[in-house]
Amino acid sequence: MAIRANSVAVIPLGGLGEIGKNMWVVETQDDIVIIDAGVMFPEEDMLGVDLVIPDISYLKERRSKVRGILLTHGHEDHIGALPYVLKEINVPVYGTRLTLGLVNNRLQEHALDDVRLVEVRAGDRVQIGGLTFELIHVNHSIADVVAIAIPTPAGHIVFATDFKFDQTPIDGRPADVQKLAELGKQGVLALFSDSTNAERPGYTLSEKVVGDSFMDVFRTAAGRILVATFASNVHRMQQVFDAAAAFNRKVCVIGRSMVNVVRIASELGYLRFPEGMLIDASELDRYPHDQLTILTTGSQGEPMSALSRMAAGEHRQVEIVPGDTVVISAHPIPGNERLVGKTINQLYKLGAEVIYYAFSGIHVSGHASQEELKWMLNLCRPRYFVPIHGEYRMLWHHARLAREIGVPEENIFILDLGDVLEFTAEGQATVTGRVSAGQVLVDGLGVGDVGTVVLRDRRQLSQDGILIAVVTIDKRTGAVVAGPDIVSRGFVYVRESEALLEEARERLLATLSERHGQPLTEWATVKNSMREVLSRFLYERTKRRPIILPVVMEV
Repeated sequence: MAIRANSVAVIPLGGLGEIGKNMWVVETQDDIVIIDAGVMFPEEDMLGVDLVIPDISYLKERRSKVRGILLTHGHEDHIGALPYVLKEINVPVYGTRLTLGLVNNRLQEHALDDVRLVEVRAGDRVQIGGLTFELIHVNHSIADVVAIAIPTPAGHIVFATDFKFDQTPIDGRPADVQKLAELGKQGVLALFSDSTNAERPGYTLSEKVVGDSFMDVFRTAAGRILVATFASNVHRMQQVFDAAAAFNRKVCVIGRSMVNVVRIASELGYLRFPEGMLIDASELDRYPHDQLTILTTGSQGEPMSALSRMAAGEHRQVEIVPGDTVVISAHPIPGNERLVGKTINQLYKLGAEVIYYAFSGIHVSGHASQEELKWMLNLCRPRYFVPIHGEYRMLWHHARLAREIGVPEENIFILDLGDVLEFTAEGQATVTGRVSAGQVLVDGLGVGDVGTVVLRDRRQLSQDGILIAVVTIDKRTGAVVAGPDIVSRGFVYVRESEALLEEARERLLATLSERHGQPLTEWATVKNSMREVLSRFLYERTKRRPIILPVVMEV
């Protein structure tokens, strides 16, 4: 895929038609700069998979052109894939102070100590290769978030990644609306804008609303208060510390990711609390329950998270008791509703009072709703518009909003992963081709070694189990010397299915006996015949299709 002279191409490698895994490529004839490198958490049918990261085969083929990675903020869906990308393409990483603090912690976990980190700030103009990037402060549910403007001969390309317009932000820094308006006056060639809340009418509430709700909870709670939220939501954590300070409570942080973020954010000055307020989990028994607040992970019901283990009675340090108030300050990510509901039910059974997303004000989104999305469009007044970050229906609704405020339909692009959207020096935009894009599955230490076939086998194992047939055959004569022995795991309970397995053994023995007098030369032929006869018989009797694993030994 060759980029024409004086043109700029923008290529999505993640974050379209999905929630998470955000990655964009900005490419000219000579340079490539990557914007964000995020992960997506696996769907329910991705059995055993830990993370999903973008397919970067296109970048590996052009690694000599890659000049750097520019990060918009420190959420996992924007930085989580960095270690995997940097192991393949070690280039400088540019980000704001908090973002790089979180990145550095992640790189240390992966023993990547030779990566160059370059700190930037909102308001900076950053030169990476032959491309210039202007950084614009915006609000989100984490501090130090920037939108990006890329000057081109035909106008600016603006990336308004995760954002909202918060008039009363916790850090006192509203979004730089003036800069966005200036870009609109100068001429915005294309706007790429966050679509997460494109289906939601009105405005997203200010983060300050949550702080007021926390104050109400802390004012009335008689026992311990446990607050579960996203580990990266520093503004939300600040409000927990503020409420705890107002009511003379100590704060204990539980959950590895939460502990890391609190440490990093406090060291960098993004999280402030009185000296002596933060206590270790080993100190919890020293204080009465009405003087304790526990800040924990598990707002999404993740099975191994701290709150889930507390709810299941399996946490080593914290046992939920009647009188506890548990605040789940997050809305379930699509697909996690069942897990969150299970955690809430278990907490109620243990006697806790649970305040969760069904209660108004206990959580607000970090993403712009429809009126703010229109505001962004009107500020930038782009010639072309590309909705990003969301499932297809979200992109569609965002495109409709753009049409409503006057962007011509032919100037709106709903892209697919791998589409190459090329902007010429004359200001024309065209999808000029496609590149390799998709997802790579991370399972333990394996990256990309779990694919469609492995997942299919795992699903089949989870649904119908496995049947192992072991037989020993005389190599010279083809006669059965021992077996066949049949072992069932996850298919049927052996003690209750002896007749079925015995008949299967007889069928198998009859098939193998037909080979008597034939030397054992083609192992694959014998195994296939064993697999076919068992598969046909078992489906006739049970309407199930277990994985059948034939094992042939020779003597």
